[in-house]
Amino acid sequence: MDGVIVESEHLWEESWTVSAAARGYTWMPEDTSTVQGMSAPEWSAYVAARAGMPEEAETVRAECVKFMVDKVIGGEAPLMPGAAELVRAVAGLVPVAVASSAARMVIEAVLAEHGLADRFGAVCSSEEVPYGKPAPDVYLEAARRLGVNPLRCMGIEDSSNGMRSARAAGLTLVALPNAAYPPKPDALALAEHVAATHDDAREYITGRLTS
Repeated sequence: MDGVIVESEHLWEESWTVSAAARGYTWMPEDTSTVQGMSAPEWSAYVAARAGMPEEAETVRAECVKFMVDKVIGGEAPLMPGAAELVRAVAGLVPVAVASSAARMVIEAVLAEHGLADRFGAVCSSEEVPYGKPAPDVYLEAARRLGVNPLRCMGIEDSSNGMRSARAAGLTLVALPNAAYPPKPDALALAEHVAATHDDAREYITGRLTS
């Protein structure tokens, strides 16, 4: 969802930065790359530990989730260009799921805000599975909720850990690299197709599905 459907990766980084600063820790770019793809329990534990306050993990999680929901409702997480067209085109052909590292409250806020909730047959947050990305858990559970063998699924991802997660689950990977947070070369190498834009991704995926 983040970086594929909505432009929100920078908001997550801001939420971690603010939460860490409130506890006396200066958040660094390498911290962002470390936690991208982690589930809410995982990244909140990381932020709290980096600040030397591991007991604050649940408070950190609540703060960051509220921060994100407020930003979404406030209109600060716009759709990525071409994202709505991509979702609608693919959802018109096959069942579609969200398999996201975002907390469920944030996913639901995004889909409601942009009128996309009815396009998805299933939603899975990595907070609902044992391990976040790059582990395959969230994709495996999303496929299970759709009732589809993951080996017959495609995943579209913008981040390194997301790409690793999709491939570890056995999905065919379409990479849509995030320019602000570029994925690692080894993650990109896992992709069947590297899309330059959402329109490119839509054309490739719908072409594969209809051929």
